[in-house]
Amino acid sequence: MIELKNVHVKVGDFNLQQINLTVSKGEYTVILGPTGAGKTLLLETIAGLHNLKSGEIWIDGRNITRLEPEKRNIGMVYQDSSLFPHLSVADNIVFGLKVRRMPASDIKKKLDEIAVLIGVRHLLDRKPGKLSGAEKQKVAMARALAIKPQLLLLDEPLSALDPETREALQRELKRIQKELNITVVHVTHDFDEAMLMGKHIAVISEGILRQVGTTEEVFSKPDSEFVAHFTMIRNIFSGNLFKQSENLSAFRTGKLELIINTDKIGATHACIRPDDITISPDISSQAGTNCFIGIIDRIEDRGMTFHVFVNVSLEVCCLVTRRQFNEMRLIVDQKVKITFNQDAIHVF
Repeated sequence: MIELKNVHVKVGDFNLQQINLTVSKGEYTVILGPTGAGKTLLLETIAGLHNLKSGEIWIDGRNITRLEPEKRNIGMVYQDSSLFPHLSVADNIVFGLKVRRMPASDIKKKLDEIAVLIGVRHLLDRKPGKLSGAEKQKVAMARALAIKPQLLLLDEPLSALDPETREALQRELKRIQKELNITVVHVTHDFDEAMLMGKHIAVISEGILRQVGTTEEVFSKPDSEFVAHFTMIRNIFSGNLFKQSENLSAFRTGKLELIINTDKIGATHACIRPDDITISPDISSQAGTNCFIGIIDRIEDRGMTFHVFVNVSLEVCCLVTRRQFNEMRLIVDQKVKITFNQDAIHVF
């Protein structure tokens, strides 16, 4: 387990402020945030490359706050594989083992094991200059894992790869992590990658952890306006909650009133993911809760999906697949019906 307690780091004018984060042993956690949020600085702080102004870092019950980087038993892989260009793949992989003065026979055994695990056995005699981007990242991964680290830190290791290669390596990463049961902290700004890879996600912005939770919690139940905007929920409204019944409240924003499963009242925000909204050209019936008739203001083609913006006294973004879009033949200025469940609305 890794635990960060009130960690404060200052580098130039940038601060990591009161970072509190716990990652359980064998867990895959993703640090998600925009460019310049402090993601890499956070990883490098865990690795021991920056001194803390205050706070503590613990790994497996041991306080490593003042421990030198080479004594922390942490592996790290950057976006740039950072391989030694003059060394062969084999020598790159075992570099950390040689620094630790491991016996030659043990080094050979470890090299064979890790080369098979990562799938780079056929590359061992090559130099990095003869490798593809994906192969370089695999070798960098093998080098980081060869030392048998307690913790593996990944700093956007797949972001420079083409989509097909990235997907293949994502699957490989998940396989390796599961097989080794290693604790991983993975930095990315890619939502799809975060949702696929992470069991838990920590959203960071301007050096502050904004929210930590499961993938479902962060993407469907943001606890701040920043997280809601950053995770592209899109439908974020300010308004007031009024008691309806024991477990229901009415959320009023402008001329719109939504019924929500909550016992909260007062000024608040409400948000609805576009994919939780059903859109239909059939406006003959308006029965049910949270059902509204509106006009399509605009349509955005997103490739496999469409964002359809419907004006129901305020603009609501709906997501439909290309197949659904073609079947409904949706067009701008068309009158449509939108509906969503009470449970689809999250308030914060």
